[in-house]
Amino acid sequence: MTTPWSAALGGHYWTLRPFLLEHRPGAGRTLAALRSEPWSLQVADAKLGSVRLTGRLFLPERADRLLLAIHGLGGSAESSYLRSAVLDAHAAGLACLCLNLRGADGLGDDFYHAALSSDLHAALASPELARFRELHVLGFSLGGHLALRHATEAHDPRVLSVAAICSPLDLQRSQIALDAPERWVYRHYVLRKLKASYVAAARQRPMPSPVEQVLRARTILRWDELTVVPRFGFGSAREYYQQASVAPRLGSLAVPALLVLAEHDPMVPAHSVRPALAGASGLLDVRWHTRGGHVGFPADIDLGERAPLGLPSQVRSWLTTHSRRDSTPARQAETAGIL
Repeated sequence: MTTPWSAALGGHYWTLRPFLLEHRPGAGRTLAALRSEPWSLQVADAKLGSVRLTGRLFLPERADRLLLAIHGLGGSAESSYLRSAVLDAHAAGLACLCLNLRGADGLGDDFYHAALSSDLHAALASPELARFRELHVLGFSLGGHLALRHATEAHDPRVLSVAAICSPLDLQRSQIALDAPERWVYRHYVLRKLKASYVAAARQRPMPSPVEQVLRARTILRWDELTVVPRFGFGSAREYYQQASVAPRLGSLAVPALLVLAEHDPMVPAHSVRPALAGASGLLDVRWHTRGGHVGFPADIDLGERAPLGLPSQVRSWLTTHSRRDSTPARQAETAGIL
């Protein structure tokens, strides 16, 4: 019998397991055999003039559908969960663009925040993606938050569905949870990655706060106060969380969206997510799982899709079979669990 203690311990296990596997000798080499090319784009920025986005575009033969894959806070286009998504998409004949959010490539152009969906719009409108007739968006953690925001805004009509994995919805609730003393290991890991991107950016151009001050930040709240708030013109961290959070927008989703959550996620705990789901659109399909952690799940996870078990294939199947063409009242009711 599973006890609350063992279930919570399992959440940590599934969160840490992909990280440990990623550092095995030879991890990540499987993508080398796939046909791919570097991708970059200059996007307009009100303060900096322009900022470069980068990523890698994987191109199976004759692919006319594309998956845009977005990493989470502190991640990059090289994150292990994106590699798994690429391998599955390629096997199913989908192209895949693994996108680095601003500064995640370590090149120092800038840094990102949770509401920069304008960069997603720009990436999807890039000339290299003009050839694709269908677009689907998959985001992990903070990347999923961006994907959901994108789905509530006017967007390219080729975008037919989005999916978010273990994503925060209410940024203030998530900040409070991640800044809790018991989550110091995860917070330290994320802040270390974010600070590295800030240092790289500070070498290229003036930044809003002294590097030494940012390096002393020990909480997500302090990071946001020193970096995101002054860089992007928010009045305070509270204002940033209120304006950026997708939670109040979930009632206005324009395309079907999948949200996969782990009951025992130690980084985005269930209590920080559940209140935001009350006003969500019927187009949001929420799947809770007792086995799993933060963006880490067992290999046999089943979402009920007619596809191989496992998160990458099950989510990809959901994305490619749920589109606006399925958004009839009956389909929406079924998605909402009414039928």
